[in-house]
Amino acid sequence: MDTQSTTPAQLALVLGGGGARAAFQVGVLRYIASRYPDLAPAFLTGVSAGGIIASWLAAREAPFVQTVAALDDLWRGLSIDDVFRARPGSLAANVLRWGLRLTSGGAKATPQARGFVDTAPLRATLQRVLEAEPDGTIPGIARSLDRGTLQALALTASSYTTGRSVTWVQSAEGCRVLSWERPERRGVNGCVRVDHVMASSALPFLFPAVAIDDAWYGDGGIRLTAPLSPAIHLGARRILAVSTRYPATVEEAERPAVTGYPPPAQVAGVLLNAIFLDQLDADALRLQQINALIDCLPPELRNRLEHIELLVIRPSRDLGQLANEFEAELPPAFRFMVRGLGSRETRSNDLLSLVMFQQDYIARLIDLGEADARARSDEIDRFLRPDAPARVAGRLP
Repeated sequence: MDTQSTTPAQLALVLGGGGARAAFQVGVLRYIASRYPDLAPAFLTGVSAGGIIASWLAAREAPFVQTVAALDDLWRGLSIDDVFRARPGSLAANVLRWGLRLTSGGAKATPQARGFVDTAPLRATLQRVLEAEPDGTIPGIARSLDRGTLQALALTASSYTTGRSVTWVQSAEGCRVLSWERPERRGVNGCVRVDHVMASSALPFLFPAVAIDDAWYGDGGIRLTAPLSPAIHLGARRILAVSTRYPATVEEAERPAVTGYPPPAQVAGVLLNAIFLDQLDADALRLQQINALIDCLPPELRNRLEHIELLVIRPSRDLGQLANEFEAELPPAFRFMVRGLGSRETRSNDLLSLVMFQQDYIARLIDLGEADARARSDEIDRFLRPDAPARVAGRLP
């Protein structure tokens, strides 16, 4: 097998959100690891489920190919019970709390509603697989930084307290990472803990928010209008981004997803796509446009802004539509709830695909990711080959 053993300088791996759909990212990494077994991205950035994968990669001490193989085993073995409680009693209690909240008129005695599902199993899973300390510290990240195999890990969450996007950065000593401030987003240096991973992946309304330093946080995709920006702030010269958003053709986009009045599942799916998945495509287009403008300028007029290489891998199939094939295998109580939202009335079930932690669905996505990456092997090789010319990174405004 043709393999490579070195890594282009200042490479960043950007992993977007998507809940269970992140299994597609695992498949892409699985193919890349088969070609580049010793790949060592300098920067790992992630949002939501992509943040979980980025944290796993940062915390492992084995070579890349072994780390990805273990990641593949982990995801193939996941079930809904490893992520949230889907038992009838737990779901009924949470739905009752929400119902009382909506009908109470704000009465103080109303039980507090913190999400439709209980994510205590996810915390326990992360604590175990990331080999975290009791306080949530993840020692493996610090060891990777000390060895020099990683320069920085960045996870993004959305502050419900301030409404801003916050990116937590754990970096190597001497790395030139600095905190950054923008009107709606900021970067903060610190130690990434299990709480940060939980916060980044807390899907709004479905998963409860997470308290960190006197503020409450939810999924990082909510306010992250520039998903590539953390990698660029860290100093990436090349960005490999893996999206879980299917790039529909014009004909597919015009095809109705439902007949009649749209059910809640369809409305929620459109909103979730707009919040979590569409931003990466918009940011990638913006970066390509900036690259084109920079390339037209003579060096003396570039004001230290230069071309940033970008490769985005996307699925060749609609992952929401694929989820419909596995809906019948969901736990009965949870299946009953999502059917009440209209999960069987929509052609592309994007809402369901986010929480479809079914082993058969996950295995299908991993295999799809590996096949899609293989289909673009020439592009990946040109992008990752060690002798590829690198150009100094610039900054997005």
